[in-house]
Amino acid sequence: MLEQRYRWKNKHLREHVSVLDGRIAPTMLLKNARYLNQAIKKWVHANIWILGDRIVYVGEKLPDKLEGCEIVDCNGMTLVPGYIEPHAHPFQLYNPLSFARYAAQFGTTTLINDNMVLALQLEKKKAFSFLKEMRNIPSTMYWWCRFDAQTEIQNEETTFSHGNIKSWLEHDAVLQGGELTGWPKLLDGDDLMLHWMQEAKRMRKQIEGHFPGASEKTLAKLMLLGADCDHEAINGQEIMNRLMQGYTVSLRYSSIRPDLPQLLDEMHELGIDHYESFIFTTDGSSSSFSDQGIIDQMIRIALEKGVPTIDAYNMGTINVAKYYNIQHLHGNIATGRVANINFLENESNPTPVSVLAKGKWIRRDGENTPFEDNMAWEEFGFEPLEMNWELTSHDMQFSMPFGIKMESAVITKPYSLAIDISGDELSKEHDECFFMLIDRKGKWRVNTVIKGFAKELDGLASSYSNTGDIILIGKSKKDMMNAFNHMKEIGGGIVISEQGNIVTEIPLKLKGIMSNKRVEDLIEEERTLLAYLRERGYRFADPIYTLLFFSSTHLPYIRVTQRGMYDVMNKTVLFPTMMR
Repeated sequence: MLEQRYRWKNKHLREHVSVLDGRIAPTMLLKNARYLNQAIKKWVHANIWILGDRIVYVGEKLPDKLEGCEIVDCNGMTLVPGYIEPHAHPFQLYNPLSFARYAAQFGTTTLINDNMVLALQLEKKKAFSFLKEMRNIPSTMYWWCRFDAQTEIQNEETTFSHGNIKSWLEHDAVLQGGELTGWPKLLDGDDLMLHWMQEAKRMRKQIEGHFPGASEKTLAKLMLLGADCDHEAINGQEIMNRLMQGYTVSLRYSSIRPDLPQLLDEMHELGIDHYESFIFTTDGSSSSFSDQGIIDQMIRIALEKGVPTIDAYNMGTINVAKYYNIQHLHGNIATGRVANINFLENESNPTPVSVLAKGKWIRRDGENTPFEDNMAWEEFGFEPLEMNWELTSHDMQFSMPFGIKMESAVITKPYSLAIDISGDELSKEHDECFFMLIDRKGKWRVNTVIKGFAKELDGLASSYSNTGDIILIGKSKKDMMNAFNHMKEIGGGIVISEQGNIVTEIPLKLKGIMSNKRVEDLIEEERTLLAYLRERGYRFADPIYTLLFFSSTHLPYIRVTQRGMYDVMNKTVLFPTMMR
């Protein structure tokens, strides 16, 4: 639990009032500010007083005391609240700290984050210590509580025990349960999951859905059981279905689903022109997809698609805050709120020139300011990956009668093998490769063949996956082993070997799952990897998500999991893992 249950202690609240009484000066005064006032949905002129991380007054008056106060003349600028990302996955090669820093430069100062990696990879005490540390950065970090692993894992009942879920739900930094990737189990009668949802509702916390392709009847059932929001609508009719059942609809613009322009067009065609039930999300996009911005980019698209200006900004600010019941702290520029403020050239360009996060400059006059991003990662369990076991030729035996075929970047189907896979190399005349998922502790493995990933890839090793287990893909068993050994040497990462030489790599020094580099540097590494894979025959948009979702059972049709080859539709293990 957080040691400080209340955001401001009594003494701080008294200081805030003292500024209005003229006994102490504010730390910052924003004079002549033209800002978005959501209470009346208008652009208003006012002076904004800030003490530390809080707005203490908005109105016509000026402070009686100004000693030591930073005075900023906002004439010619337009001010809007800091943007809120309601559905962040802050472990997509980047880490929560580096992503928060990067997003803040584009005006997204509050993130509501997936806890999956923390739940799967860290003991609860260290995970909660990490959440406490995240309170100290300029960005505001909130979290989810997952109810399932979105895959078949060993010892799931321990990781997602009632005690663990209850502790996460009770944590002050946790705002919601979900996302509900395991909703089929819920509909099949999983009363423990339903109990956790009930507990979340009792605590006035939201339930985030994950309902791709759900029928109107299914959406209604899930609403009755406690779901509040869903981000999986991919066309206008699916948006309408969710609105009709009372959902808040999260419009998505992500690296594997860049749907927002189409969604807005189809909404408008259906006559949907009220926006109070909509919010935005980039849904954990790969770093290279975010080079043009985060929520600011989504607001820009909305403006281009004819959404009224204030409504476009509200979908990235106050709508999110109201949905999560945090409007007393976030989402608007008003007395008592956290001082997260974006300074725009004008309302037609949502990418800020300057950014305040908790009353500190993150960006000033077009230049980024220092954002403390050094952290003792090992104290929280994010040390470099260590594996004290060896991959042997015995592990490189492939004899399964069927493999997996890629239908898209993330969808895989079974297919019958028609090639000889008994040798040490596969022909580069086809797009079939050896595929292995192996336990990071070396206890088990699953060997099969993948069709459609690449045509000329010698060997790839990745410690980045949904569960943190190791993925090997390639035409050459020798190069797969070489890539694996180099990945071990660098403490985890994504490594490609060709003809015995390492040709490209993305080191992931934080438990083999995340990079310790800045997002700007990671973008270049990611682009290099994508360019190389495309040269070798990868034909989809996002290889990072491909690696992440190989074992994810919230997607059809066949997945490679810790329990073995898994048939999602029939909920059965087709071939179990091999113990080493």
